[in-house]
Amino acid sequence: MSIVLHGVAAGKGISIGRAHLIARGTAEVPQYDIVEEHLEAEVERFKAAVKATRKELEQLRSAIPENAPTELGAFISLHLMLLTDVTLSGEPVEIVRAQKINAEWALKLQSDRLSAQFDSIDDAYLRERKQDMLQVVQRIHNNLVGLSNDLTLAENPSEDTILIAHDLSPADTVLFKEQRITAFATDVGGPTSHTAILGRSLNIPSVIGLHNARRLITENETVIVDGINGVLIIAPDDMVLSEYRRLERAYRSHKRELNKLKKTAATTADGTGIELLANIESVEDIKALNTVGADGVGLFRSEFLYLNRDTMPSEDEQYEIYSELVKKLKGKTLTIRTVDLGVDKNPRWFGQNATPNGSLNPALGLTGIRLCLAEPVMFRTQMRAILRAAAHGPVKMMWPMITSVAEVRQCLIHLDTAQKQLSERGETFGSVVVGCMIEIPSAAITVGSILKLVDFISIGTNDLIQYVLSVDRSDDAVSHLYQPGHPAVLKMVQHIIRTANRMEKSVSVCGEMAGDTAFTRLLLGMGLRRFSMNPNNLLAVKNIVLQSNAAALEDTVAKFMRNEDPEKSDKLLKGLNQLEVEA
Repeated sequence: MSIVLHGVAAGKGISIGRAHLIARGTAEVPQYDIVEEHLEAEVERFKAAVKATRKELEQLRSAIPENAPTELGAFISLHLMLLTDVTLSGEPVEIVRAQKINAEWALKLQSDRLSAQFDSIDDAYLRERKQDMLQVVQRIHNNLVGLSNDLTLAENPSEDTILIAHDLSPADTVLFKEQRITAFATDVGGPTSHTAILGRSLNIPSVIGLHNARRLITENETVIVDGINGVLIIAPDDMVLSEYRRLERAYRSHKRELNKLKKTAATTADGTGIELLANIESVEDIKALNTVGADGVGLFRSEFLYLNRDTMPSEDEQYEIYSELVKKLKGKTLTIRTVDLGVDKNPRWFGQNATPNGSLNPALGLTGIRLCLAEPVMFRTQMRAILRAAAHGPVKMMWPMITSVAEVRQCLIHLDTAQKQLSERGETFGSVVVGCMIEIPSAAITVGSILKLVDFISIGTNDLIQYVLSVDRSDDAVSHLYQPGHPAVLKMVQHIIRTANRMEKSVSVCGEMAGDTAFTRLLLGMGLRRFSMNPNNLLAVKNIVLQSNAAALEDTVAKFMRNEDPEKSDKLLKGLNQLEVEA
């Protein structure tokens, strides 16, 4: 009998194949007492396991293949950072000594404590770092008990192999390029987990957060991974197989047709030019940008330069990367978002910055621009590097998580200081176009005042939706309330776009909404003319743009926006997307 499991769609597409269950060494955690004279030997055994784990991760990072996802190095570096933090490398030692217990049990006690802290975090991205912590703990444990940390695959997997696992670490995905893996599914993971991000980057069908898939599937069983709808089908019958084979062929055909649009200008049916930009994290992403014919970079996430290392990047190191990006873009604009970290040098997800009552809420704490303003040396160092890179071509600089005009004024003061510092040093630098992210309700409501101080804005819809609706989409209890099409969200997005257009200032959307074809016509009708997205989504959005009449959509959307009932939003959105192009 067929079983249908619903999870989170990660990598788009459809794959039909044979399940291969990940064989990873696991064991029950032993618990026993250690006599006084053997305590230091037990401590040394734990330290040796940590050292072995560090060596494994460093070797993995140095062996990342060129065609691997660009995020992979950053994620492995994060695992190294977690490993070196005292909460994992030091606290278990103190537990061994204080409670006179074995290292494995001490590690488990600390892991349980950290898991509870992660579970209390409101911010989805930071809370899902719990899985990264657990993956590091598993590596240490395996080294303690002599189990391998290598992902075990069949020697010659078939061409239709679909991996089924409880979870996959960033290191595991190195094998995806070396083996014939067509899709994967995992029990755990949310939309912002590293598994989801890597699934999208690998551009293969994947569904995560299925809870019980690993337990319900047997080796070599036929399964279907529907990465479009977030569905896994176990043991499909002939009728379901036939339908999904048709859908798979249709999807591949559609992808081939989209690839033909690479050199086609993004112009609506009534002649309105639309700018389609790419969100990137590294120099290597320029290749993906050029493959789909993007008009430039609408968002360079500079925080990956900070995560993919053990120390803060210097000004010269950043300058080299930014200037290389500018040169490779060959005149196309590069928009650099200054570092948008939710943590400082001491990872907040370990609880060092807990509020007085012991709760954690980093999403409302020292994050984004607040962290940059609290660390002015780091902030000005980055801005100097950006200014120097601007001497080689067009560069825009935007500040994240702005909440008020006061913060923009502070940023401008720091920018002025950075320019003066470069002048005093006799450095060559260029001018930058200055903007900010609008992703906090306070900034959205007062966007007119903010626009008087900056040249452009970009709407970060992911955070804006979360803050407007007070909903964490990775929390199963409330994720159904995370609704990008909620009237309150749409009215706020429309207000931002209209205000920017009225003041003749550039406005773009760089959140997931920009790359979701369900919202392309709606955003066009709101007056948006610049979209920035994952390169994988750009051609599909361009296809919708080519079939849309911008002028007609503005009238239609004006009626659409009168709705204030969230339950009607999806129906109205579907109706909007069924409109035919008017001559």
